[in-house]
Amino acid sequence: MVQELLTAGAAVASGCVVYALAAGRVIKQYERGVVFRLGQLSGSVRGPGFTMVVPGIDRLRKVNMQIVTMPVPAQDGITRDNVTVRVDAVIYFKVVDASNAVVEVEDYRFAVSQMAQTSLRSIIGKSDLDDLLSNREKLNQGLELMIDSPAIGWGVQIDRVEIKDVSLPETMKRSMARQAEADRERRARVINADAELQASKKLAEAAHEMAEEPAALQLRLLQTVVAVAAEKNSTLVLPFPVELLRFLERASERQGIAGPRDPVKADVADRHEAGPGEHGV
Repeated sequence: MVQELLTAGAAVASGCVVYALAAGRVIKQYERGVVFRLGQLSGSVRGPGFTMVVPGIDRLRKVNMQIVTMPVPAQDGITRDNVTVRVDAVIYFKVVDASNAVVEVEDYRFAVSQMAQTSLRSIIGKSDLDDLLSNREKLNQGLELMIDSPAIGWGVQIDRVEIKDVSLPETMKRSMARQAEADRERRARVINADAELQASKKLAEAAHEMAEEPAALQLRLLQTVVAVAAEKNSTLVLPFPVELLRFLERASERQGIAGPRDPVKADVADRHEAGPGEHGV
């Protein structure tokens, strides 16, 4: 009798172990479990940890709740200003309602991917080329709203959408390069002209000051000589301005220093002083 009880107990224990192995499920921390009993959704979503299902009757489907990074294949399109471009993007999303992600849509990953491609082509057609190149933040927000609207009913939340790259035809790249080069050349000419204008004003002021003070021209000449001599050249060509000669002549006249008198110039000066009536005397 005791042996039969032990045998029965062992059989029951074995059956419990087999049942536990067949019915037991382990759900990871980043997963949620959706149970279907005879094809119908049964109970609430199972949380992480150990859970039990009825073997042969219940079916447990696990849903990943982590953020999914999905690249959007490059899409060819024509912008609003009739430029052919090729744009690719990346989308970040996660499941917030496991039961809707399983029941409402057959494959939520594929559905989100197709919606992202369609929305990206729509954004390309509604935008200008300049917006695609420089105003991507606004386009990303619009693209996120377009994808998030239908995804809410699937139990999916769009976390972020980013446009990665915009490929242009080679002819358009060359045209943009020529435009940028012409714009830079225009700005360089404007800056150069402005510099010439400022330099001319400063030179005019310097010339005015030197005209008021002739000694400043001599000092400037000496500074030029010093600057040229610093190069250690064997030959020094020194320009001698006429203004300096005039300055030296006026300085000599003020000091009363006179050189030898030229006879021809002296005769002309005497005749001029004598007047027209005394030439024949």
